[in-house]
Amino acid sequence: MQSDTRKKLLDLFSEANGDFISGQKISDILGCSRTAVWKHIEDLRKEGFELEAVRRLGYRIVSTPDKITENEIRLGLKTNTLGQTIHFQEEVTSTQKIAHQLAHEGAKEGTLVVAELQTAGRGRMDRTWFSPKGTGVWMSLILRPPIPPQKTPQLTLLSAVAIAQAIQEVTGLVPDIKWPNDILMNGKKCVGILTELQADPDRVHSVIIGMGLNVNHEREQFPEEIRDIATSLAIEKGEKINRARLIQEVMLKLETLYRQYLQHGFMPIKLLWEGYAISIGKEITARTLNGTIRGWARGITEEGVLILEDHDGAIHYIHSADISV
Repeated sequence: MQSDTRKKLLDLFSEANGDFISGQKISDILGCSRTAVWKHIEDLRKEGFELEAVRRLGYRIVSTPDKITENEIRLGLKTNTLGQTIHFQEEVTSTQKIAHQLAHEGAKEGTLVVAELQTAGRGRMDRTWFSPKGTGVWMSLILRPPIPPQKTPQLTLLSAVAIAQAIQEVTGLVPDIKWPNDILMNGKKCVGILTELQADPDRVHSVIIGMGLNVNHEREQFPEEIRDIATSLAIEKGEKINRARLIQEVMLKLETLYRQYLQHGFMPIKLLWEGYAISIGKEITARTLNGTIRGWARGITEEGVLILEDHDGAIHYIHSADISV
C-alpha cells in the first residue's frame, strides 16, 4: 500500500474514534475501488490490526498490535507537524545516527526516526544505552528552530518536560526530572534524552533530539549492573503500557511546548521544568570535566544552566555535568 494512501486510511479510522466507516466512504476518500479498499484492510490485518467488518455499516478498528510501526504510531496521532513523517525500522545501530543523515539530506522539521531495536544506542557523554527489542521507545526527532546555537540547550529541558507530561497523561505516574534531562521514577532512571546539533557558529541547521524510554522492561531484562538504578514504566505502574500511544502523546506535548517556546521564549518552559525538578534546593554533587563541585542546586538560569552554590557560598554555573542528589 502506498504510504499516502495508508496515511489517509489511518487518519480516517483515527477520526472515526472506534465507529464504523462505510466501504463506500473509504473508497471515495481514497479514490480507489471497493475491491482495493478490501485489499488495504487486509494489509492492516496482516500487520496485526483487528478490524471488524459489518454489512451496511462498514469497517472499524477493534484493536491494534503491540508494535510501534509507522501505521501504529499514525493511528491516533494528533499533531500537525511532529511525527507526521516517520522513518521506522525494526533494527538500527542508532536512531540518532539515521536522524543526523536525514537532517543532512534536508528532511523536514518534525521527521521522526523510530526503531524496535538499537544495537548501538547512545546516551550522554557517549555512554551506551540499553535498548532491547519490543520493550522500549527508541526514537530521534528532527527540529529546525529559528534560534541561535547557544539557546539550543533549552530544547533539552523542553523535551524533558514534554516527556514527563506525556508519561503522566498516559500512565498517571508523576515522574521527576534530574538536571538536565534524566527522567526518574522513585529515584531510578527510566528516560534518557540526548540533544545534538547540526549548526554553524551563528546558525542552527537542525537539532536532533534522541529519546530512550524504558517502557515495558521487566527487572530481569536490565543488565545486572544497572538493575538498581534503572526502571521502566511497566515496573512502576504494575502493568504494560501501549508504546505507540506513548509516542503519540510525547509528540503532541512536544509540539505544544515547542510552539509555545517559539512564541513566548523559555520562561514558561523553565517554570514547568522546575515543577518536575527533583534537585532544586537539595544538596548535589556535580561531576564536570574540570572537577567535582558539591553544594546546593539553586535553580536554573533563563538559558537552562544549572545554578550551584558551593559550601563556601560561591555560585557556579554548570553547563554540563553528571549530577547526583
